[in-house]
Amino acid sequence: MTKNVLRSNSAEQTRAIGAMLAQSLLDGDVVLLSGDLGAGKSEFARGIAAGLGVQGPVTSPTFTLLNIYQTKHGFDLRHFDWYRIQDAEELLLSGLDELIGGEGITLIEWHERAKGLVPRKHLKVAIRTLNEHSRELVLHAAGGFRLLEFTNPPREQLP
Repeated sequence: MTKNVLRSNSAEQTRAIGAMLAQSLLDGDVVLLSGDLGAGKSEFARGIAAGLGVQGPVTSPTFTLLNIYQTKHGFDLRHFDWYRIQDAEELLLSGLDELIGGEGITLIEWHERAKGLVPRKHLKVAIRTLNEHSRELVLHAAGGFRLLEFTNPPREQLP
């Protein structure tokens, strides 16, 4: 497993880091977003969506479980939020498990609720709150996910 550690000092920077990461993502990638409530998972997802050229608002699918967005690359961005599910069985019964991985990019918030459905090959982004504005983002490549050369952008590139 390879690991990168980044730091954000605002929601805008979290989105900017997500947008930068999006430039390295490929069709078929699975990205897991973990962190406490309010840590910045949805802001990071908005940044990834922006980096992939998604137009319009990007909302957290807390109540719908899944939002699908068209990217400028011709494939979908599937954004899951499993906060409200109890276990993997709920996803299996709904058929949503069939949308994990495969074509497009899959983002999953609260993947811990159904670990058995997470593909072995993935990138995990763990977001930890340092204080009211600052976050530590730890990127873990697992299961043969390719090594990403990714560091905090120079200050002049951040909002």
